Amino acid sequence: MLIRAGYEIAIECGAETPLMALLSVHPSRAQDLRTPAVISSSGPSPLVGSIDEFGNLRTRTIAPAGILKLSTSFVIEDSGAPDEVAPWAAEVPVAQLPDEAVMFLLGSRYCDTDRLSATAWALFGNTPRGWPRVQAIVDYVHQRLTFGYQFARSTRTAFEGHEERVGVCRDFAHLAITLCRCMNIPARYATGYLGDIGVPPVAAPMDFSAWFEVYLGGRWYTLDARHNTPRVGRILMARGRDAADCALTTTFGQTRLAQFKIITEEVQSVSSAA
Repeated sequence: MLIRAGYEIAIECGAETPLMALLSVHPSRAQDLRTPAVISSSGPSPLVGSIDEFGNLRTRTIAPAGILKLSTSFVIEDSGAPDEVAPWAAEVPVAQLPDEAVMFLLGSRYCDTDRLSATAWALFGNTPRGWPRVQAIVDYVHQRLTFGYQFARSTRTAFEGHEERVGVCRDFAHLAITLCRCMNIPARYATGYLGDIGVPPVAAPMDFSAWFEVYLGGRWYTLDARHNTPRVGRILMARGRDAADCALTTTFGQTRLAQFKIITEEVQSVSSAA
């Protein structure tokens, strides 16, 4: 399967402003690209890439006063397979977890494990360990929260989402991650493209999506508490402890988002995506 994806984003700055972005395809998917995923900038300063502490491809630049436009368009090959379901996947005892997974047991900016630990054990302490326990958490979050773009709030933590019972995809991910961590299951935040491939199209404008990954049976698995069904065509951009580690853009000054357009669609060939 071939997927054309990309974005057009414009940011208005009152003065020259340093900017960091996590808007590139994740290095783990680089071998799947069928056309270059080069970021174009309208600004005079160069775009400088580096790998951050979570393995994401980070871009830095200085946005000029006025409007900075960032864009890309690329074609990537995907297996076409839905997210893997692994009911046999077992929990790994904490003492046996690899170092890379241990940090994803701890509380973080949006995943306030200290405030949800008692709730998590009351809800899931008697569930079968491993994949069934994680699926029980996903089911709970999917039913607990009501999705709506009008509910977006950048400061909402997992505990606040649990109490308010509303949110956007990042809130679903944060709550599921937090409950997993409370049950000693490493869980990390992920963000990227997820188009309406294999499902009825949604009338709302396309957006980036957030989901999460859990460490079971010696590897990471993808889950999605918002949709709660295996999906096709995810294109990973960034992973981290929570949304604070995966911000699409971080600016060091006052800015305003002036344009935000995302494209994700299946195509039949590289030429047809031009």
